[in-house]
Amino acid sequence: MKKSLFLMLLVSLFILSACTNGKTQSLESFYKDAKIENVDKVIIQDGSTGASKTITNQEQIGEFLTLIKEIEFTPQENQEKRKGWRYGITLFDGEKEFKFTLNQIDNTYYDSNPDIHPIVDNYYKQLEIVEE
Repeated sequence: MKKSLFLMLLVSLFILSACTNGKTQSLESFYKDAKIENVDKVIIQDGSTGASKTITNQEQIGEFLTLIKEIEFTPQENQEKRKGWRYGITLFDGEKEFKFTLNQIDNTYYDSNPDIHPIVDNYYKQLEIVEE
């Protein structure tokens, strides 16, 4: 009896873990895992207008990364496909790039803590491109 209960519990945990395509981690962990070490360009694209802003000024890049790098992303229970996104962000390290939207990294949907949406929205709206 104990063996079958243990086996059922183990199988249930396996199925549960298989349903979540990721683990909670910081945004910085995601882009470091993608081998992005020295961000030298950031593109923020507004999903509602298609407009984008490119940042190459190192001070602005550092400011932006400071605002978002510690935000924790937790996989959502519902991983059904969705349409549209508010902002898409691409971080560049030379030729390497890491792309994500505010609620999706790779093929997994996430909740962010604190909520990344108002942080990026506020930054994007106040952003003035500074030429180097």
